[in-house]
Amino acid sequence: MRTSSTFSILFWIYSKRTKNDQAPLYARITVNGKKLNISLKRKINVKLWNADKQRAKGTSSNSREINQYISEIHSQLFQCFQELRTNNKRITPQMIKSKYFGEEKIYYTMCDIIEYHNTRMFEKLRYNTSRLYLISQKYILLFLKKEYNKNNIELSELDYDFILKFEIFLRQHKPRHYQPQIGNNAALKHIQRLRKMVTLAFHIEWIDRDPFVKFKQKLTPTERGFLTAEELQKLENTIIETERLKAVRDLFVFSCYTGIAYCDLMLLNKSNIIKGVDNNYWIVTKRQKNGNPIKIPLLGKAHKIISKYDGNIKCEISNTLLPPISNQKVNSYLKEIAISCEINKNVTFHMARHTFATTVTLTNGVPIETVSKMLGHNKLSTTQIYAKVIERKVSDDMEILRKKLEG
Repeated sequence: MRTSSTFSILFWIYSKRTKNDQAPLYARITVNGKKLNISLKRKINVKLWNADKQRAKGTSSNSREINQYISEIHSQLFQCFQELRTNNKRITPQMIKSKYFGEEKIYYTMCDIIEYHNTRMFEKLRYNTSRLYLISQKYILLFLKKEYNKNNIELSELDYDFILKFEIFLRQHKPRHYQPQIGNNAALKHIQRLRKMVTLAFHIEWIDRDPFVKFKQKLTPTERGFLTAEELQKLENTIIETERLKAVRDLFVFSCYTGIAYCDLMLLNKSNIIKGVDNNYWIVTKRQKNGNPIKIPLLGKAHKIISKYDGNIKCEISNTLLPPISNQKVNSYLKEIAISCEINKNVTFHMARHTFATTVTLTNGVPIETVSKMLGHNKLSTTQIYAKVIERKVSDDMEILRKKLEG
């Protein structure tokens, strides 16, 4: 990765190709042990060649001409090496050869693929996903500065060692803003975004190989937090005086009984409420995350919350079913609500979606295939994570029963 420290030029004759005592003349470039031969398009009588001095013997006009030619080639090749080193370019035998013949290949850099990715791909990504890419890109450039003392690097320099070093950097890095250290899954997500950009570079033929071919990553399974039936009931029934907290509680409870994510919830309007095949009201929309259609029958408590905000000024202005509140404020206010309700959990808005999957549906016998459809999951295996949570709850309940029986 760093500028090569060893460089040499060797002149030699290809004696195996000798014909009529004339052998072709070659120059061999060696950089850090890597060699490359260049044909000098000249031949020399094998009897005139001094292998130790790498020059022609004698003082004949032919010998002087050949030796002068060799000196010029040596000077030109060394100049190519010096220019690459001065410009802080990657130095390989191939790079020196390409520069010597005036056939310098375009070597794209990390900054090139970042700019290309952000310009071409951001239009296809959700805002939150784009924001996460910007964070990952910031870590990549920070890593380059810390590990290689560079602001940029050629993509052709990326290899397995680079990936491992980046992973170590992420695991040891301590962000200032939110936590002591980056966790396993967060680190692998940053590497995953780097991988997608590098794969993009490979597909558009900016690099000849994919350095991630041998790299394996394993995410740590995470617990999907949710509210129990008792906690949900407590949250619904606790008296709250503040209007802003009441509105946030309504949004959260609505999501608990529909499973709709925050970003999708904020876009719901009256056109998303239709009468289904059962002549009851349904929510019909698409997930912003994956574009999957979702159709959810409206349970009574969710329908009651919609009716509560019918004619609300904020809803009228924003043309939404429920009052718009920023995700940051929602999660901040939920902390206050959890304290008021004496719920000792880190309550976030996404927990409402998990509560719908576990406490409201799976626990009450709704088939997992139906739950998966309502959640808008691409794979049933994604929904099965919640089923494992239910199995754990069954285990906990049976443990309580076992203690009672043994007691």
